[in-house]
Amino acid sequence: MEVLIVGSGNMARGIGLRLVRGGHRVRIADREPDKAADLAAELGDSAAGEPLNNAAGAEVVVLATPYEGSKQVAEMWAGDLAGKTVVDICNPVDYDTFDGLVTPPGKSAAEEIAAAAPGARVVKAFNTTFASRLANSTPLDVFIAGDDPEAKKTITGLCLDADLRPIDVGGLKHAAALEAFQLLHMKAQEQIKGGWATALTFAAA
Repeated sequence: MEVLIVGSGNMARGIGLRLVRGGHRVRIADREPDKAADLAAELGDSAAGEPLNNAAGAEVVVLATPYEGSKQVAEMWAGDLAGKTVVDICNPVDYDTFDGLVTPPGKSAAEEIAAAAPGARVVKAFNTTFASRLANSTPLDVFIAGDDPEAKKTITGLCLDADLRPIDVGGLKHAAALEAFQLLHMKAQEQIKGGWATALTFAAA
């Protein structure tokens, strides 16, 4: 499967590594093409870098960018994204205070992105995973929220290929709970110091 990852930061790297290991072709798109090319070179022969032009040819588009950037891409590519599975991974945290989210009351970032690209099949996933854990072989749980069964099936398959455990939490309305959960997850890191919340792992049988 061909997956386009928008962004070239740590989460793009972690997700890209998992997908390449799972046998998928990965395209990295960034406003700074040199950064996209550098990450693609790191991922290997199954990856390619490109400017942030369009989503043509990709079956899945992963928005590995901050909240506002993801909304902008969804608006800019609304036509290109119609019918495609689009994965929102962002956490719309107020990074000035770390004490709330910046989305409108009652709305998740994923719902805002879905509204910006109404023809896209938007799925919330990967927002509760940490880039450093994605980049190694640590088994991780990936919570998936979305309204389109086929889109969720697609992301479930990608997760399984990438040695991740997909957990379907229901419709896109539950993205708000995942984003709020991750805010608490981030706030607790200093206290847990690498405890359970650093990586949600496979439960013992």
